[in-house]
Amino acid sequence: MTATQLLSKIYSLPLEKQKEVEDFIDFLGEKLKSEVEKKPLEKRQFGCAKGFFKMSDDFDEPLEDFKDYM
Repeated sequence: MTATQLLSKIYSLPLEKQKEVEDFIDFLGEKLKSEVEKKPLEKRQFGCAKGFFKMSDDFDEPLEDFKDYM
């Protein structure tokens, strides 16, 4: 369901029900915020990205484009 479809459904409700939808959205937002706050941050493991990136062998070599400036 797209946001436009969801808004269309909400607008088709009576005002009292739209208020209930708003209250429920606020409730879900607070619930999500409290879940995020409760979740402890995981300690990162040193070297966990080893092998994830590949650097070329000539990474530190001067670039041809900058030859005039060196």
